[in-house]
Amino acid sequence: MRGLNGRGSGRTAGPGRRPGAALAAGSTAFAGLAAFTLLCAGCSTGGTGTRDEGPAGTRPVTRASAPSAVPAGTAKPAPRIDPVKLVEADPKVSRRFKDDLKPCTGDEYPIDTSYGTLTDGPAADVVVNVMTCGDSVGVGTYVYRQRADGSYGNVFAAETPAVYGTIDRGDLVVTTQVYGPKDSVAYPSGEDIVTYRWAADRFTETDRVHNDFNRAVGNEEGTLPVPPTAKN
Repeated sequence: MRGLNGRGSGRTAGPGRRPGAALAAGSTAFAGLAAFTLLCAGCSTGGTGTRDEGPAGTRPVTRASAPSAVPAGTAKPAPRIDPVKLVEADPKVSRRFKDDLKPCTGDEYPIDTSYGTLTDGPAADVVVNVMTCGDSVGVGTYVYRQRADGSYGNVFAAETPAVYGTIDRGDLVVTTQVYGPKDSVAYPSGEDIVTYRWAADRFTETDRVHNDFNRAVGNEEGTLPVPPTAKN
């Protein structure tokens, strides 16, 4: 897919697909590097193995200081909600979307849910992305804000093919893949990336980026060139 092959903005994850799957391998490699770093921290630079610490010190152990209070304006706890019930009870979600929202396998619905600070409400805001079962292409993005009574209200909705919303440092970033008449789902012609910011009780567009993709690259499966053999 385009977004995973380095084209377009770094925020995109292909044609409406979830962006987190590609990070799994990177997380495993980072964990291994961290373990190696901790192991080396106990070694000296003199090449003699473990460090020679000398005799144990006799200074009294000091009491740990109490943790400081969490400053105001930091991230709020994110109470988990049922995104399926939230979408099904939302009057702003079209009836067609509600009728099509069914489990892919068992009780697993094609929904991604993100929690974060977007509207500075009383609790974490909720971003719900509804996708197709077959190829995980986004078809609807919704943002919910907690009301004073604890319920959630819809403050943003985008129902269009290949759409996906994410939280980026307090902004709502919505990526929509653009398809031409002959484009396949895997290879769109481009993408629109729109950034929204909450102000005066509504989301306002603050930035828009359009990327056109190279149609000559990636449309066919190719073979890697064979490296030349060294001559004696």
